[in-house]
Amino acid sequence: MMISIFDLLGNGTLSILICCACSLLVGLCFGVLYHKCVKEASKSFTTTLVILPLIVQIVIMMVNGNVGIGIAVAGAFALVRFRSFQGSAKEICCLFFAMAIGLTTAMGYLFFALAMTVLICLVFIILLSSPLGKENKRLKKIRMLVPEDIDYTKAFDEVFEKYTKSYTLEKVKTADLGSVYELTYRIEMKEDILYLEKCLIDELRVRNGNLTVCCTSVQEGKDSL
Repeated sequence: MMISIFDLLGNGTLSILICCACSLLVGLCFGVLYHKCVKEASKSFTTTLVILPLIVQIVIMMVNGNVGIGIAVAGAFALVRFRSFQGSAKEICCLFFAMAIGLTTAMGYLFFALAMTVLICLVFIILLSSPLGKENKRLKKIRMLVPEDIDYTKAFDEVFEKYTKSYTLEKVKTADLGSVYELTYRIEMKEDILYLEKCLIDELRVRNGNLTVCCTSVQEGKDSL
């Protein structure tokens, strides 16, 4: 598995073409898998996953031990990084995988590249289909306005205890020249039922004088690196 194709066929054109075909094949397989498994996958990112292994392979073959070219390539990659948007953890992981495959095929270890691709794809599918790290849909964030004459420290405890498993007042700030308070709560609903969410909002509106109440979903952790 760790035998380079360059040791078997030499450094001729045939070996290079086989490496290029392997890079495209691996990139295509992983790109299609990512597009099928990830709902928010874009066409541009999927295309990048397909082509990136071949690009990395070409760069590594061109460097081929030349220190000067290697420094120039590193500078070019740095410029691309600082001119790009922040990506999600999943996207960055896929990019690292595509680059690793390009490095492997550039060295001629095609069987190892194919085996690692199969292994990573299997792990990728298992992790995406498993409940590990799945977003808790019961976590919500409540933002509401409260008149300044209401004691917000205890006015809503009874409502939250009725519909939530836990609740925390995260932030308080004044608005409209101090005439109202804007409260931000982090809550966990007892059940993932939209009817209970509506009942909670209705009862909060009764107690805050029918002012604005906003309920949004909350992710337990950031999805970016």
